[in-house]
Amino acid sequence: MRGEGMIKVTLVRGLAGKPEPHIQAVKSLGLKRVGQSRLLPDTPVVWGNIKKAFYLLKVEQV
Repeated sequence: MRGEGMIKVTLVRGLAGKPEPHIQAVKSLGLKRVGQSRLLPDTPVVWGNIKKAFYLLKVEQV
């Protein structure tokens, strides 16, 4: 599945009180507010950031 197309990443939980590396991972995905979504390329770099803060995000294959 990876390496093909795009994925939709949505921030579903707030960043307050979370560890700094998790906050940086979410911000590197371009997400700032709860409910905000981004379409991102399905690449290993993006998946690395998703895995770091997986419990804050919802990921959908587009």
